[in-house]
Amino acid sequence: MVTNDDIREYIFEKYNFKAKNAWIAHAKEVYGLPTRRSNRESDIRKWPCPKKRLEQIREAFVHFKLLDP
Repeated sequence: MVTNDDIREYIFEKYNFKAKNAWIAHAKEVYGLPTRRSNRESDIRKWPCPKKRLEQIREAFVHFKLLDP
């Protein structure tokens, strides 16, 4: 099972930036992957994933076979 830490480590090694867990969760929602229930009071994300990082996180999902290429 792939963890967010695995995804963050891969992204840091390949793209040299540290992805926040909130970004990864938001990207999972965008690409239709299952997420865990959050403790948020509303559906508004406090830290949504920046658009320029979505494609890089998507590539990590493909690398870990969470998404098809």
